[in-house]
Amino acid sequence: MKVEVAYAKPDKQQILKVDVPEGTTAFKAAMLSGIDAVFPEIDLETVDMGIFGKVIKAPKSHQLRDGDRVELYRPLRIDPKQARLNRARKQS
Repeated sequence: MKVEVAYAKPDKQQILKVDVPEGTTAFKAAMLSGIDAVFPEIDLETVDMGIFGKVIKAPKSHQLRDGDRVELYRPLRIDPKQARLNRARKQS
């Protein structure tokens, strides 16, 4: 199967194409991609993962389908609700 593993920072983005066997999990695909060598700050054991924008709760057991894109998510700097509140206060 062909899948992609993606990670993005404000200054650098990377999408790696990986050939994996049928039944490969999202976690295993991320490991096989070597994305943690490109971005050493990634801890594959703790990073949030998703498939096409939908967070998956158990990447070590979530089996991929051909064409899936595994996305690794950076932690939020600020809660989205707080960010909206800050913008609303700034505009008034």
